[in-house]
Amino acid sequence: MHTNEILQTTFENIRELVRGSVGGLDADALIWRPDPQANTIAWLVWHLTRIEDDHIAHIAGIEQVWADDGWPERFGLPAGTMDHGYGHTPEQVAAVRPAGADVLIEYHDLVADQTLHYLGKVDADELDRVVDRSWDPPVTAGVRLTSVIGDTLQHVGQAAYVRGLYERRARE
Repeated sequence: MHTNEILQTTFENIRELVRGSVGGLDADALIWRPDPQANTIAWLVWHLTRIEDDHIAHIAGIEQVWADDGWPERFGLPAGTMDHGYGHTPEQVAAVRPAGADVLIEYHDLVADQTLHYLGKVDADELDRVVDRSWDPPVTAGVRLTSVIGDTLQHVGQAAYVRGLYERRARE
């Protein structure tokens, strides 16, 4: 198996984890919080998808999926915003309000498709290419991909945990 195939498999697995964390949930479940400072399922999945969209578009030299088709408005956010959630306050977390799970899944699927397309062309030289010189040492495409994988797995796990809390609470 080639490195790019391993990366493609990893991002396909993330896609399935995202679907499992939000599939079948209504709008109320998506914006439920275990406490007022906690992240919602909607925010967690939006954020992980925005990070993937932003970072992969940057290293691939392409436009973000988020920039087309009115995505900010579909999440209840101001038109034209390119925010991806880093450092959000509880009020900003609460502002991310997709109409339903299908919106989260559709956006993530489009981003995953774009990621997989990029990864289909990745080789060792691409992984070693410096994509951000503002860090010491400079960040390569391979390091950036590893960072995206870590972030997305962490947040999709958090979304699944919050879903479990919500569902347990609903049964009580």
